[in-house]
Amino acid sequence: MSVLLLRLAGPLQSWGGASRHMTRYTLDMPTKSGVIGLLAAALGRRRGDDLSDLAALRFGVRVDQPGRLLTDYHTVSAASHAPADRARQRMPTASGGSLKRADSTKVTTRYYLADAVFIAGLEAPQATAQLLADALRRPRYPLYLGRRSCPPARPVLLGIQPGASLETALQEAPWQAGPAERARHNTGRQAELATAIEDPAGTDALPDQPLPTPAFNRRFAERSVRHSTIRIDIPGAPAPSITPAGPHDPMSLLET
Repeated sequence: MSVLLLRLAGPLQSWGGASRHMTRYTLDMPTKSGVIGLLAAALGRRRGDDLSDLAALRFGVRVDQPGRLLTDYHTVSAASHAPADRARQRMPTASGGSLKRADSTKVTTRYYLADAVFIAGLEAPQATAQLLADALRRPRYPLYLGRRSCPPARPVLLGIQPGASLETALQEAPWQAGPAERARHNTGRQAELATAIEDPAGTDALPDQPLPTPAFNRRFAERSVRHSTIRIDIPGAPAPSITPAGPHDPMSLLET
């Protein structure tokens, strides 16, 4: 087995585990369903396509920079759809219909993680890891960190660690924190980083395991997760090598 390593870093991220109605929460680290969606976008899969092969991969996250919680008061209106015709100012629904005009202005509260950095790992056969890595280098659809308003700030693909377990790969991956987070630590010491690794014996359950469902009717099962911390050397000492990710330009397809 090999481990595909992703770097999830951006000004904003939002990983909804239990978003309901007009309040859109975020968990404090990426969800498996969100990362599977990112990989599906890179592969060019459409909404409603079978994701069972991706969902079967063992998943884990390391928190390199926790960021901070940000709350956004957000108003959504359909007035811009037809400014001169009030009767047509109706908000579309995900299923292709539309709401009544009286229901087409919504006030929502949305939560984001600002300036967070995570490493996500997926344990997979080498051929599968390579296929996903190639797709991330030239994604079919734009990639985002939980929501479409949250593009990545750096290349998502960190590399492939061949012949490693998920635990080993997360332990050995170079620290991805930014300058401000690095400044909080003393060079030559170690940083203690939180992890959440998929484990049947884990004591926590997260409802983010994608199930085979039709488009616009997404359902998820619970998966067992083990929370822990690991210590890694702060940069200054040589870091274990990982297969280079190579050039990455997710918008290059727009030029063709």
